[in-house]
Amino acid sequence: MTGFLDNLLNGLALGSVYALIALGFVTIFKASGVLSFAHGSLLLLGGYLVAVLHDDIGFAGALAVAVLVTAAVAGALDRLVLQRVGTDPHSAHVQTIVTIGIDIVLVTDLARRIGGDLLPLGDPWGNSVTDLGPVTVADSRIAAILVSAVAIGGAFALFRFTPWGLSLRAAAEDGEAAALMGVRLTRVRTVAWCLAGGLAALAAVFLVAFPAPGLERTTGQIALKAFPAAILGGMASPVGALVGSMLIGLTEAFVAGYQSDLHVLGEGFGDVAPYAVMVLVLLVRPAGLFAAKGAARV
Repeated sequence: MTGFLDNLLNGLALGSVYALIALGFVTIFKASGVLSFAHGSLLLLGGYLVAVLHDDIGFAGALAVAVLVTAAVAGALDRLVLQRVGTDPHSAHVQTIVTIGIDIVLVTDLARRIGGDLLPLGDPWGNSVTDLGPVTVADSRIAAILVSAVAIGGAFALFRFTPWGLSLRAAAEDGEAAALMGVRLTRVRTVAWCLAGGLAALAAVFLVAFPAPGLERTTGQIALKAFPAAILGGMASPVGALVGSMLIGLTEAFVAGYQSDLHVLGEGFGDVAPYAVMVLVLLVRPAGLFAAKGAARV
């Protein structure tokens, strides 16, 4: 029972962090139809900024700067690069390919700066743990769940209660009609990129916190684990991204926790389990668990 609860808490913590990343994928896709492969490099940028700034301005200040700078960089990439390719739905696939090039450029530069080092982020949780009944859990895991819940709640409030959120939902349903009604699509999608960038920077902190060893040049690849969450939930569904992330996080934690009982599936099956779940779900629901059907009221 203790092992089950331990895996459950680890899965919820992983799922919470994946939800921050997956929500970024979904927000960008809803606003522009672009599947951003640059998300991993933005995440790495956010983590790198925290790593190099926390000694000078403290962890909280470094995190605030990292979130703001990563959000600004994401917005600038959309405004200065992607929107020059085109903003009509037919150019979305070209913009998606462009994000691959952006990712390569950013990752190459950041990997050069990081080198072979493991960079600590100076987070206040360190390697401390808390006993919750029979389960001992890292404080960073608890913080990941709480902070992610607040951030995701704030993002959903933006979607539901702000003029930008209404414009985003209208643009996602019918961009041309939204534009005719006065929605400024370019501004909506740039803000969406900024939001996604900020969430990626926040996720970076918890991905490399204890028990992870620290930030390394391959940290951005972890963002790809949130990709199945966004896909299986339905790329245009924030709720689907949340549910999909929890499913992926719990799957990864339980497969890793019971690896010895699943040895027939091979060592390291936990790394591919999220993609296996994605394939199985898409065989049944090709458009994702929460794909929209028909018209929607915004």
